[in-house]
Amino acid sequence: MSAGWRTLLLRIGDRCPEYSGSADHKEHIETCYAVISREYEHSRDAVFEFLLQCAEQLPHKIPFFGVLIGLMNLENEDFAKDIVDTTQAKLQDALHNENRDRIRILLRFLSGLMCSKVVVPNSIIETFETLLSSAATILDEETGNPSWQPRADFYVYCILASLPWGGPELFEQVPDEFERVLVGIQSYISIRRHFDDIAFSVFETDEGHSPNKKDFMEDLWERIQILSRSGWKVKSVPKPHLPFEAQLVAGKSHRLSPISCPPPNLSQTSSEILKGQEKHEADLKYPQRLRRLHIFPTNQAENMQPVDRFVVEECILDVLLFFNGCRKECAFYLVSLPVSFRYEYLMAETIFSQLLLLPNPPFRPIYYTLVIIDLCKALPGAFPSVVVGAVHVLFDRISNMDMECRTRLILWFSHHLSNFQFIWPWQEWSYVKDLPKWAPQRVFVQEVLEREIRLSYFEKIKQSIEDAAELEELLPPKAGPNFKFLSNESTENTDGHKLSKELFGMVRGKKSIRDIILWVEEHVIPTNGAEFALDVVSQTLLDIGSKSFTHLITVLERYGQIISKLCPNEEMQLLLMDEVSAYWKNSTQMTAIAIDRMMGYRLISNLAIVKWVFSPANVEQFHVSDRPWEILRNAVSKTYNRISDLRKEIQSLKKGLQVAKEVSAKAIKELEEAKSVLEIVEGQPAPAERPGRLRRLQVHADKAKTEEVTMEESLEAKGALLARALEESKELLKLLFKRFVDVLTERLPTVSADGEIPNLRAGYQNVNFAARDLETATMEIDNENGADKNSEPNGQNTKNGYSVGELEQWCLCTLGYLKSFSRQYATEIWSHIAMLDEEVFVGDIHPLIRKAAFSGLCRFTNEAMHGMVIIQDEIRE
Repeated sequence: MSAGWRTLLLRIGDRCPEYSGSADHKEHIETCYAVISREYEHSRDAVFEFLLQCAEQLPHKIPFFGVLIGLMNLENEDFAKDIVDTTQAKLQDALHNENRDRIRILLRFLSGLMCSKVVVPNSIIETFETLLSSAATILDEETGNPSWQPRADFYVYCILASLPWGGPELFEQVPDEFERVLVGIQSYISIRRHFDDIAFSVFETDEGHSPNKKDFMEDLWERIQILSRSGWKVKSVPKPHLPFEAQLVAGKSHRLSPISCPPPNLSQTSSEILKGQEKHEADLKYPQRLRRLHIFPTNQAENMQPVDRFVVEECILDVLLFFNGCRKECAFYLVSLPVSFRYEYLMAETIFSQLLLLPNPPFRPIYYTLVIIDLCKALPGAFPSVVVGAVHVLFDRISNMDMECRTRLILWFSHHLSNFQFIWPWQEWSYVKDLPKWAPQRVFVQEVLEREIRLSYFEKIKQSIEDAAELEELLPPKAGPNFKFLSNESTENTDGHKLSKELFGMVRGKKSIRDIILWVEEHVIPTNGAEFALDVVSQTLLDIGSKSFTHLITVLERYGQIISKLCPNEEMQLLLMDEVSAYWKNSTQMTAIAIDRMMGYRLISNLAIVKWVFSPANVEQFHVSDRPWEILRNAVSKTYNRISDLRKEIQSLKKGLQVAKEVSAKAIKELEEAKSVLEIVEGQPAPAERPGRLRRLQVHADKAKTEEVTMEESLEAKGALLARALEESKELLKLLFKRFVDVLTERLPTVSADGEIPNLRAGYQNVNFAARDLETATMEIDNENGADKNSEPNGQNTKNGYSVGELEQWCLCTLGYLKSFSRQYATEIWSHIAMLDEEVFVGDIHPLIRKAAFSGLCRFTNEAMHGMVIIQDEIRE
């Protein structure tokens, strides 16, 4: 029966075979309670631990677990008290360890226990007031540190998030105390700084900051106020305690021990840069959990109260969090939330909001891809059409989508279609062929088709769009090598063809690397020059490795020294990348893989890759192809992955060295103790230990000391590699931003004499908007928060054409990628921001460049802070 009671706990509230397909929550609780009561008699600890584990990892079922504990409280008060005390201890531990998810869920669990008469309501009020007091202290300039507002916001968010679950009971049982808490929240909202997440919105706008738009905390507070005015009636939170209220009220309510919050991190500086670093650190530790993404119009999505939407979103995010390794279970729980209304559209919006969450989704994008696939299979009559609708809406707004989000959407969509036989109504998008080559919708379709070919093959994808034959023009060339020295009757007598053939024979003949290098140095370079030698060697070796990815890796491993010998400097490395690009001109994937592998084998430096990506030929592709950006992303990512790996290795070596020192010290101590034991032999002192044992102890001590020295040497070597890697990353950032500034400065329209900044999205109308503090600009994401749902942004795609010119689109794309890189690597950039200020962001930098780079860092100037204060005042009024 031990397996049975666990299954009943896990499935409580679900329509499932374990409960005979019944949806009656009262029946579920009675059945489960009867089984657990019997099991409790001989497995108290197992029941105790598993019940707490269920409450933490199935938080959308907390009301059910609360009732079970309340019923057990009637029979065994000590069990319920232990639950309360353990929960309080876990909450205290979570607060000091900054475990955000556990804090939030445990507060909800305590609210659920209060509803089932297990916890005294006043204890919940005291807990809320402690969190409120800490939040207010953090915002105080003298006793706290306003840079850490994200932590204060999180504490208040946890209180607000628990109110739909426990607010009705608090309102009924302790109305005056509860009102005091609500007044405290209102006071906090009035003193906190409005958060304008310009860098993290999925959709960009050219309108700047809208004073009517609320940030996440202000929006949540408004939802709670609406709930309060409606008498705390929540449809989305199950109330299984109501049928048992007459029984539960007889139980003893337990008092919760007071909690304490960690003291605020006091600021030790007035430096703008250091304060910016503090704020960035706070944002990393307390990120916003959800950035609401409204995809569907209100007349299409489910009609629900604002607070119900919030509760269901929280439940969906909790399921995604705790079942991230179990896609099937995740889909099961997502489609069976204990709510009385449909929520397929909201579920799709929430999942897409996580997939497109900036700067990074909580989990790898492939997880959301698999969840969406499983949901389509679990709800075949409903969810596929919802996904199709979402794709169409996102496609319609693709011209205003953040560049990072656009890339993620392309990767997701191509992978999703590969799981459904690449079936899609392409004819509905066939009009994009007639759009300019730089139009975002056309580029989107082009990139999706290219990614699909990577996941399948050319003929298959060509067949999948046969109903929209016009789109064949957007298919990439059929992948295949473009070997410069391919033999034929007219060219086989050229020097290049002869030398390539000779090199091919040497490789086939398994000549040594030394022999091949000597042949190049003695027979090729003297006659034809180093560049010609690189041309022949690189093209030939690429052709030998062209059969597959494995062949390429093998060739680079075996003959990489030859290439390295020919590419001693960045100039030759640039020529090498030109050769790779020419050989694989019909395959973006193989070009990216080859350059990435060459960087991995240190045949090409990351600085050379940046210079190559920003070469004139590649710059011209910035707005029409992802090819150069994919190569640049790989290079920067690999650079920082190296640093991350080295730091992990150093951390592991430090732990190993500590162990090695302890082992060595112990071995030496044992040896010395053995030597110190003497006995008198023939009137002279001599070691009492046997010689054999002394030799063994000496060998052990020597071996331990050697191990310690080896670990120290390894740690020193890794430290040197890390220092070198950090210096390389510094140079990489400087070069990367310098190249962005250079190419953008050449092409961006100039700022007018009166300070008006050109509106790049205004199309051919040449409309300017008044210059304002750039860091206060924002991007639309939540239509509920003040945006006009009927408005269309400038440059909107239509089936009649695309109004933004090619130069403007190039500028928009490049600025978008600049913001993406600064946002993605903000932690690394902040550590070198002083250097960048001195060497890159100096002089008369175009304000749009500064805006893109600084918004990615959430960096605000003094003028921007002043502008935000004015906006905050307008919102309060």
